[in-house]
Amino acid sequence: MATTTQTLPKPVSLVVWIAVVALGTFGLAAIALNRGESVDALWFIVAAVCVYAVGYRFYSAFLASKVLALDPTRATPAERFSDGRDFMPTNRWIVFGHHFAAIAGPGPLIGPTLAAQFGYLPGTLWILIGAVLGGCVQDFVSLFCSIRRDGRSLGQMARDELGPIGGAVALIGVMAIMIILIAVLGLVVVNAMRHSPWATSTVAATIPIAVMIGLFMRHLRPGRVLEGTAIGVVLLLAAVFGGGWIADHPTLRAWFDYDAPALALMVILYGFAAAVLPVWLLLAPRDYLSTFMKIGTIVALAVAIVILNPTVQMPALTQFVDGTGPIFGGNVFPFVFITIACGAISGFHSLIASGTTPKLLASERDARFIGYGAMAMESFVAIMAMVAACVLDPGVFFAINSPAGVVGADPATAVATITSWGYPVTVDQMSTLADEMGESTLFARTGGAPSLAVGMASIFSSAFGNSLLSVWYHFAIMFEALFILTTVDAGTRVARFMLQDLLGNVVRPMGRTSWYPSVLICSALVVAGWGYFLYYGTLDPLGGINSLWPLFGIANQMLAAIALCVATTVLVKSGRARYAWVTVLPLGWLVAVTTAAAWEKLFSPDLRVGFLSHANDLSAKLDAGALTGTAATQAPQLIFNDRLDAALTLFFLTTVWVLVVETARICHASLSGRRCPPLSETPHVPTRAAVEG
Repeated sequence: MATTTQTLPKPVSLVVWIAVVALGTFGLAAIALNRGESVDALWFIVAAVCVYAVGYRFYSAFLASKVLALDPTRATPAERFSDGRDFMPTNRWIVFGHHFAAIAGPGPLIGPTLAAQFGYLPGTLWILIGAVLGGCVQDFVSLFCSIRRDGRSLGQMARDELGPIGGAVALIGVMAIMIILIAVLGLVVVNAMRHSPWATSTVAATIPIAVMIGLFMRHLRPGRVLEGTAIGVVLLLAAVFGGGWIADHPTLRAWFDYDAPALALMVILYGFAAAVLPVWLLLAPRDYLSTFMKIGTIVALAVAIVILNPTVQMPALTQFVDGTGPIFGGNVFPFVFITIACGAISGFHSLIASGTTPKLLASERDARFIGYGAMAMESFVAIMAMVAACVLDPGVFFAINSPAGVVGADPATAVATITSWGYPVTVDQMSTLADEMGESTLFARTGGAPSLAVGMASIFSSAFGNSLLSVWYHFAIMFEALFILTTVDAGTRVARFMLQDLLGNVVRPMGRTSWYPSVLICSALVVAGWGYFLYYGTLDPLGGINSLWPLFGIANQMLAAIALCVATTVLVKSGRARYAWVTVLPLGWLVAVTTAAAWEKLFSPDLRVGFLSHANDLSAKLDAGALTGTAATQAPQLIFNDRLDAALTLFFLTTVWVLVVETARICHASLSGRRCPPLSETPHVPTRAAVEG
């Protein structure tokens, strides 16, 4: 079997890589060792680029040649099962674009923004280290395992490699985790649009634009990709400017001014429509257009940071590392790792790496570029999100992201509370900023998206036009919404497929993905699941994100642990146990972090951390008659939600530990020669090129 080989670098290359390592080390030192001095944002970009370059050049090469032994002479599922629909050999750059669009949800944007309450240092270090040694490895290995197993999904691979117990637990656990992930993504976009006619009208316009482009490229001008792209991008930009006109119009403004619960219902309806409509009509054109917006905006943001080299205002560490932070409760360990989520490692990626992507790769050798490289790119997005959040004045950052239930409902109380923490901010300062952004207020705009948009708008306007600050702000909101809604609609469709697979074992017709009654029923059940958490998250007086984002992070990291369990089992059973440390180390870390976080969320006496303690406190106050009005009306639902969140956390924790034990059992049986499920890898089939050669 042929394997990829690595030759010693030539002298010039050696000098170049030594310089890259030295520059990256200097950049990391500038970020980590400065205390009480300002840090230039450029060092974040320099350090990140150098770390990713070294990780890709050397560590991913080691994984490709030694650990996985990629074989370019081996036919991929795309070649062997090519049908022009699901399996189709595709150019590696196109596959990279598809994979990046699918995995790049709101996590790398929102997670670092929220984690900035600890200061810039903890989150930045975890993004860099976690991605190179964890996230990129998980994506790469998951993609490799699926390629070698005819493009099977993570649940199917778990069932094949871990046996019926591990497989059933993994399949049910993945389904439940998906529900929570989609709900939190919806909550982020709802909070960004709440009582913002400009943002709501702009995001709403992207839906008919996507449908129109879908019709254009399928029926009117088939194959005219560049024409459709140009029209779509122009219309998206027009939607941003048009939103400003609508926000200033005395009549039209009211048509797009909604509170969070109403917007949640709209997102729920959208999710159902996206799951049942033909993929070419809404999902595909939205993904396609969002890819251009994502990559173009990220590149523009990087260029603007390099041009401006703004100073980071947030300190390296804040006093909130002790768990008293206003945005969410919990100590820096373990909650910075849970909060960062997708910027360092994301279990959701394993669903894509074992979903559509392995069915498109023309060569097994491309798995390194797609799997490791796309995750490195997403991690770079997280670094720039951290920069955009931390160049804001800290007082402004906390005023935007702190819920009214923590800092006070009226502006005067909120600024007094935040100033008392040592981060001065004034009502006039926030009012002026809101006017510049075209918003009525920026106080308590929780969820991370609004503050990230303010940071991005400040950078863009300084680099490309100070007179367009409000336009840049709402462009950033649209950019974030495209990130989020792309993941919401794709995630809903993936969850629908998984539910159909599960129900097909009970009622055979339900397992047919093309049977429309099954499509409607399963889509409705999936949307009802995540819609419940989304809707009642909007009623939470602490903003919903306080409780749901940690649950999102725990669920996402536990999904990554499931993927790494499968990957570890595959390495051991395939005779590569000496290299199993590449998955065991990130697996061990994730299990430790998620277990610690889950334990805190279950049993912490801190009312802002522990689900059960918060539920018991509300229950006691309700029984004592201490709650009145709206608080008393909402209390029973909030108590139920806390206890449901606690039950889900316990379920996720149990799921992961069952799979860890099963993984250890299967690996021990394999190493000791005992009976265990056989390796399910497909026999080697040479590529057409190898046969013809």
